[in-house]
Amino acid sequence: MTTYAELTTQILNYTETSTDVLTSTITDDFIEHTENRILREADLDAFKSHQYTTVTADNPFVSLPGGSSPDPTSLSTIRTVHIYPASGTATRTFLEQRDISFMNEYWPVRTSTSTPKYWAWWDENSIYLAPTPDSAYNIEVGITRLPTRLSSSNTTSWLGNNAPSALLYGSLAEAFKFLKGPAEMLQLYEQSYQRAIQELMIEQQGRHRRDEYMHGELKVPGMQTQQKSTGG
Repeated sequence: MTTYAELTTQILNYTETSTDVLTSTITDDFIEHTENRILREADLDAFKSHQYTTVTADNPFVSLPGGSSPDPTSLSTIRTVHIYPASGTATRTFLEQRDISFMNEYWPVRTSTSTPKYWAWWDENSIYLAPTPDSAYNIEVGITRLPTRLSSSNTTSWLGNNAPSALLYGSLAEAFKFLKGPAEMLQLYEQSYQRAIQELMIEQQGRHRRDEYMHGELKVPGMQTQQKSTGG
């Protein structure tokens, strides 16, 4: 586990600098850049969420759901979109993602209505459905949300608790680029970050999403060779 204060102190200690050189504003940038990098490189189940809203009949535009936690400003990606009737027990309809050019060609007259089949990004806060909904539907949007960042006002986070080495080594790589430090040190911390992110991805995208009964034990590349060489 790494808190904001601990990570900031580690950055200063590893780089052998003080706050006269690396102010809190600068180290905050290192941390934020590293958090963004981790979230873009590793698909983390911890930040999956399902949000709900309603679709209005005759209106193809849907404001992204979530209210204040999470809201569209904390939305990273959309994973799935389903609609289902506002009443009754009919099954859900899975909507396929397309781009706007496809939508305009597929359903050029927006005043015509039917059951939606596709969705597309319209802007950062809304999606566009085609065909235009013929009825009020409930909609479920599976998203990946952005986490609350480490900061002086938010001293702990999921990444700080579960991926402290990735946060540290990514921040140090940022720091040595900023300080124009020795190339070998930058390479060392970049390699350390890559190892830490690989371990995180094995856990989150491998073991975390596997059932040994259904899929068998997860095989890590190189592990069998290592076991043979050591007699394991």
